[in-house]
Amino acid sequence: MMVWLLLGLGLVILVFAGDALVKGAVNLSLRLGIPPLIVGLTVVGFGTSSPELIVSVKAALAGQSGIALGNVVGSNIANVFVILGLPALIAVMHTSKIDTRKPFLIMLGVSVIFTAMAFMGTFGRLSGLFLLALLVLILWDAARDGMKARNDGSVDDLEGAEPDMPWWKIIGYLAVGLVGLPIGADLLVDNAVIIAKTFEVPETVIGLTLVAVGTSLPELAATTVAALRRQADVAIGNVIGSNYFNLAGIIGVAAVISPMPVEQTFLDRDLWVMLGAALMLVPFVYLKQDIGRIWGIVLLALYAAYATVALI
Repeated sequence: MMVWLLLGLGLVILVFAGDALVKGAVNLSLRLGIPPLIVGLTVVGFGTSSPELIVSVKAALAGQSGIALGNVVGSNIANVFVILGLPALIAVMHTSKIDTRKPFLIMLGVSVIFTAMAFMGTFGRLSGLFLLALLVLILWDAARDGMKARNDGSVDDLEGAEPDMPWWKIIGYLAVGLVGLPIGADLLVDNAVIIAKTFEVPETVIGLTLVAVGTSLPELAATTVAALRRQADVAIGNVIGSNYFNLAGIIGVAAVISPMPVEQTFLDRDLWVMLGAALMLVPFVYLKQDIGRIWGIVLLALYAAYATVALI
C-alpha cells in the first residue's frame, strides 16, 4: 500500500511542479519581451513535457531503458487517445477552424524517423545528437514562423500568462518546478519499478501505461482548459508539439546521457501503435472534423483496447 501511495504522491508532485514550471517559464519569457507565439511553441511545449524528460533521463541513467522508451512512446499514444479524447467528452474542440497541417507533418515526420532509428536496435549517443539537432531545426523554423506572425497572437492565449506577474513570483514558480520535478520523478520511477517486480509486470509495460499517462497529466490539464475555453488551436497544438518534443528532445537527451537498447516489443507493436495514433489526427487536420463527444469516446476506446493488450 505504501508503494502505491508513494507512486501517487510522485504523480501529484510531477503535475504541480510541471504546472509551476510552465507558469514561471511563460511569464519569464513575456517579461523578457519574447513574442507569446514563440513562448507557446517552445517554452510551454518544453514545460508540459518536462515530467517525461526527468523520468526518461533518470530511467536511462538507471539502465531501465524499458521505462525510458516506454514513457515517451506511451506518452505519445496517450496524448492522442486520452489527452484529446477525455476533454472532448466535456467540450467540443472546433479543430475544423484552424490550420495545423505544417506542425502535423513535422510531428508525423519525426515519428517516422524515430521509428526507423529504433530498428537499428539501440538509441546511442550519435542517435541522440541527431535527434537533438532535428529538434533545434524544428524550433528554429517555429521561431521564424512565430516572428512573422507575432502580432497575430495574444497573451491571453497562453495558459498561466500574467504580463504583470512580479519577479519574485516568477522565480518562485521556476524554483518549485525545478525542485519538484526531480523529486516527483524519483518517487514515480522507483515505485513503478517496485510494482513491476512485485507483479512480475515487464518494466516496458509499466512505462507504456502507468508512467506514460502519469507524465502526460500536465498536457491533459492544459488541453482540458483549452477545450473549455474553446481554444482548439491550443489543445491540438499542445498535443502535436509535445509529441515531437518527446521523441526528438527527450530521447535525444536520454540517449546522449546513456545509450538505450530497444526491446523487441517496441518494434513488434508499440511503435506501430504510436504511428497509428499520429495518423488518427488526419480527420482533424485535413478533413475539417471537430473533436466532439463521439470522437472522444472512439479515442478513449482505442486507448483502452491498446492498454488491455499491452497488459496481457
